[in-house]
Amino acid sequence: MIKVTIWNEYVHERQEGAAGDRIRAIYPNGIHALLKEKLAADDLEIRIASLDEPEQGLPDSLLNDTDVLLWWGHCAHAKVENELVDRIQARVLAGMGLIVLHSGHVSKIFRRMMGTSCTLHWREVGEKERLWVVAPNHPITQGVPETFTLPHSEMYGERFEIPDDGKIIFLSWFEGGNVFRSGVTFFRDNGKIFYFSPGHETYPIYHDENVLKVIGNAIRWAAPIQIIPPRKTQLPEPDETVYSKDPNKDIDTSSLHK
Repeated sequence: MIKVTIWNEYVHERQEGAAGDRIRAIYPNGIHALLKEKLAADDLEIRIASLDEPEQGLPDSLLNDTDVLLWWGHCAHAKVENELVDRIQARVLAGMGLIVLHSGHVSKIFRRMMGTSCTLHWREVGEKERLWVVAPNHPITQGVPETFTLPHSEMYGERFEIPDDGKIIFLSWFEGGNVFRSGVTFFRDNGKIFYFSPGHETYPIYHDENVLKVIGNAIRWAAPIQIIPPRKTQLPEPDETVYSKDPNKDIDTSSLHK
């Protein structure tokens, strides 16, 4: 079983007024709950967490028992504590998979892992988005058609300020003319990271079967073979005999500086 934790700031879904009503009509129990329901499978043990819970939803007992973390955030990035970001980063470097969705591109954890601003162009008018698979042999694209459309989406467009070491899995074209690297993978130490842009809260994008297929594939791709504990980096004793050891290495040179 792959242990999956879906984290959602869970703010938009609970706001008052017509905007909140519209979002709740699509995601009545939150985006995280919908994803848990739609991604359910025999090989996945899925838990959900949100910002308002103790320790912002990710105590060590849960984080250290997570193989793959899905992250959805939008309007509450600044409320995520830096100490939590530190702990997530350490877990990713040890091997935990990280899948960052939609507006999580400017989350603290994604920016930390990328080392860049992760900014982009955006527009919200509900235009059509067409996604293209550009890595057909990659595990994330298996069972996904070469191209598919989302009838209404928030436009994310280039230039996307992410590192050049990412592998592009999907490209998107938008009805307004913009293009975007909408699915990109990265490796950081022992951890795998996948960023996938479709998923605005006011559109039923996480009900789309192709989008769900991509996320499910990404979970299985990002799952670690093992979590690697912190390494001891100093190796004072060599595994083999060193014949060329510097004879002056252990000489006290402090008197030379008097």
